[in-house]
Formats: sequence, structure tokens, C-alpha cells
Amino acid sequence: MSTLLIFSIILAYFSLIMIISYVTSKNRSDESFFTGDRESPWFLVAFGMVGAALSGVTFVSVPGMVGNNNFYFFQFILGNVVGYLFITFVLIPLYYRLKLVSIYAYLNERFGNKTYKIGSLFFLVSQSFGAALRLLLAAKILQFAFFDKLNIPFYLTVIIILLLIWFYTNKSGIKTIVWTDTLQTFFLILAAVVTIIAITNALDLTFEQSIDEIVNHKYFNIFNWDGKSGNNFYKQFIAGILIAIAMMGLDQNMMQKTLTCKNQWDAQKNTLTFSLILAITQFLFLGLGILLYVYAESRGVSLPIGENGVYLDTDTLFPNLAINEFGVLVGVSFLLGIIAASFSSVDSALTALTTSFTYDFLDISHKSSEEKIKLKNKVLFGFSLIIFCLIMLFSGSRGDVISTIFKVAGYTYGPLLGLYLFGMFSKINVKDKWVPIVCLVAPVITYLLNEYFKTGFGFDFGFINIAVNASLTIIGLLLIVKSKKQNVR
Repeated sequence: MSTLLIFSIILAYFSLIMIISYVTSKNRSDESFFTGDRESPWFLVAFGMVGAALSGVTFVSVPGMVGNNNFYFFQFILGNVVGYLFITFVLIPLYYRLKLVSIYAYLNERFGNKTYKIGSLFFLVSQSFGAALRLLLAAKILQFAFFDKLNIPFYLTVIIILLLIWFYTNKSGIKTIVWTDTLQTFFLILAAVVTIIAITNALDLTFEQSIDEIVNHKYFNIFNWDGKSGNNFYKQFIAGILIAIAMMGLDQNMMQKTLTCKNQWDAQKNTLTFSLILAITQFLFLGLGILLYVYAESRGVSLPIGENGVYLDTDTLFPNLAINEFGVLVGVSFLLGIIAASFSSVDSALTALTTSFTYDFLDISHKSSEEKIKLKNKVLFGFSLIIFCLIMLFSGSRGDVISTIFKVAGYTYGPLLGLYLFGMFSKINVKDKWVPIVCLVAPVITYLLNEYFKTGFGFDFGFINIAVNASLTIIGLLLIVKSKKQNVR
């Protein structure tokens, strides 16, 4: 693909985004950036959330990870579906009843101000890392496909992407993002479908033969019953439930979109529809992964292998084949997908980070319109800078990014999960001032336990570390229960 063609694709996509931003910013209010004025059609939010949940990480990492993890990720997806039911029927009614903008304000009502602050802080850390890792993957692909040919250094590529995102999110925030996420979802799914068609044509396979090729392949192993493995079914399924609740239901980024729906029933229809489409789409990407490896084997394309016998740089498989092997149409659709991912996976994260910090730490709801705009712009710039620094810090990392994101999430979302479960399913009051210590100690103990079990018994917690972390948080809360005399909240 020529440099001019790639530049034209980037320019066309950004122009389309700017048009959407211009249209959606008309008649905006002071709250448009944060709440979308609560006017979003639920079906639009549902479709757009699929793209935000997938991002460039699922787009690239899930097909690549099949080579090392077979189809085991689908066990995790099955758990996700159960987690989304909890979000739909437990969390969403709670958020609408309390009329929340920042969902962490619930912690203030239930426990107190210090718990509220530490809960929001864990989200800020989690989302900053997640957004940085998602953008890192997309930026690396754009660097390889385009910016390297212009001798533009990687750090400048990241700055350019962040600046473009700022241009169209600055005015209307979540009101614009609800629409741009829909565009992202369309391009991500389109790229997968076009690539699958290209592979089947290149290998001269019919649709039925392609299905047979997938289900009979050595990587088509869905269930793992090895108790010591990090891919064990029970670990993956339970982790899928808990991580869905934590990374969706307790995540300001995803819930902020849901709370732009007009009412609770629309929000619930949104999450149910979203969960179904997401599960089908993730299965599609796993199937695409097997076809990519089948094609690579047939053409003698190989990935480097590490000392432990696993593939390295699995995230490069899809980009390399899409850009260099499958022709212009697949290359264009792939780049559209990854460009959409690089913009949309970070724009909503930056908006959520800005919303959470301004509401939870700066009390922006009581500021004048002029003060709101100034504070919002400063905070948006600050988090853009943080994400840039994190991207540069992890720029030399190898392996599939999606596993890294879920491992980090297990440590950062675990305390949040413990706080919410304890708060919703018990009436016990705790000493608010000690909660931050409990939330900081629990992830440290989780990490040490995981290392001990891996070294001593060959037992890997895997993604289930979020359950261990949440359980330790709950145990810690039980140790700081208020006495009966203090228990008057």
C-alpha cells in the first residue's frame, strides 16, 4: 500500500469524525461533555459500546493469541455474558436510582468520603493503563504501516494521535463519542469479515470448508480442565464474570455511555443487546485467528518462538498479513479498523477520566459554566499527558496486549469489585479512614500469593487474581467494621 493511499485513508476518517463532532456539538449544554444530555438512543449506544469494548486490542490481539492459547479465551467470554446480566439487573437500577454522573459517588453514600476517593483513584489508575496499552498497539501498527515511511519517530506518532482525539472530543465529549464509537464498531467488524473472505478465497475454501477448517484445527480447543493452568475453565469463567462486572459495570468509561440513555429500561436494553453482539463478535475474531494461522502455515509465514516454546509478537500476525498479503481492499479495511480503534478506544477513556476526576476530586458540579470549561480542558490535557508517558514506558513490550490488560485489571479493579459487592450485599458499616489501606494492601498480597503458588506449586491464578483480590478486600473490610456504638450511618 502506498504512503499516499494510507494518508488519504487517515485524512478521510478524521474528516468524517470532525463532521460528526460538529453536528453533535450543536445545541450542547454544560453537561453535554459528561452526560450527553441523557438523550442517546439505546440501540446506538449498544452497537457503539461493542467497538469500545473490542478496541484495537481485541481486533489484533485476540486473533493472534489463538496460537498460544487456542480457543480458551471463549471460556472467558461465556463468563462475560453472565457478568453482563448482573450489570443489567443489579448495577444499572442502582445508578439510575441515585442519578449518578460519576458512578463512584455511590461509595460516598455507602461508606464515606475516603472510600469514595480511593475507589475513584483505582479507576483512574486502571483506565489510564488500559487506555495507554490500547493506544500503544494501534500506534505501533500505524507507525509500521505509515509513519515509519515518513521517518516520523514513534513518540511524535503518539502525540499526533492524541492531538487529533483532542480536536473532536474537546467540545461535546460523550455526546460525540456515542456516535464515533458506532462508526468504530462498523469498521472493526467490516475488517474482520473482509479478511475472512480474503483468506477463504486465497485458500480456495467454500464457507462450509472454512468452518470445517476451524473446528478441526489443533487450536480449536475451547475447554481446559487442567487445574494448575491459567486457562482452566473455572478460572476463566469466574474471571470472565468478575472482570465483566469490574471492567464494564464498575468502569466509568463504559457506564458513562450507558447512563446517557433516556431511562433505566433503555439502559438495560442497551447492555443486554451489547453483551449478545459482543460475544458473537469475539467468537468471530477467534475464528479469524485460526484462519490467519492456517494461511500463514500454507505460505511459510512464521512468528518468532521464545525459549519456552510459545510464539512471540503474536500481535503482529494480523497486521502483517492484512497489509502485505491480502491485497488493497483488505489493507484499506484493516487500516480503517485500526484507525477507528486508535481514536475511539482512547477518546472515551479520556472523557471518562476527565469526568471522574472533575466530579470526584474537583467537585465540578458546583462550578460556574466558565469554570467547568477551564477545569475540563486542563484535566483533559493532563490525562493526555499521562497516557503519552505510559505509552512510552511500555513501548518496548512484547506478547499479546490483551493478556497484559486483563492481568493489570485483576490488580486495579479487584478492590473496586470488593467494595461494591460488600456495599450492595451487606449492611455492615466500616471505618472509612482505614478503607484506603485495605484497598492498597489487597493487590500487594494478591501478587505475592500468585508468585508463591506459581513458584511452589506450579499453580497460576491467571485472570482469577481479580477474585482473590476482591476477596482479600472484603476480608480487610470485615477487619475494620465499626463498633455498635459507631454504627450509626
